[in-house]
Amino acid sequence: MFNPTREEVRRFFCDTWKKRSENQVLTPMEMLASDWMGEHPEYHPQLADPENAVAQDYTPERGETNPFLHLSMHLSISEQISIDQPPGIKAIAEKLTQKLGSKHEAQHLMMDCLGQVMWEAQREGKALNPDNYLEALKRLN
Repeated sequence: MFNPTREEVRRFFCDTWKKRSENQVLTPMEMLASDWMGEHPEYHPQLADPENAVAQDYTPERGETNPFLHLSMHLSISEQISIDQPPGIKAIAEKLTQKLGSKHEAQHLMMDCLGQVMWEAQREGKALNPDNYLEALKRLN
């Protein structure tokens, strides 16, 4: 399994943002990431400053959202939907998108569910439970 470091993740997003800004050719993953970055103009200053991005700590105590975690969760959920893993997530996402009229807003609600089950798994020292994740997602519809 691919397990990038914090710096690698941040550099991926910053490098992708630079390539997008310079109209360079993007890989499929970069195109997807670039689309989500476009949806978040509030993150553009961080994406344009790779050295600061790598060094910056984002903590809830400071009231900051980690843009790289947020964008990574968009990518993760997009990938889950594209391969329908866990099974049923694609239908849930489509129904929620239709209900809200926005793929972006649907993913933000789904992100809350993913974050919760990730936190629970970390707290318990266990792997993420896909059944708990799906149950949380089903409650959104």
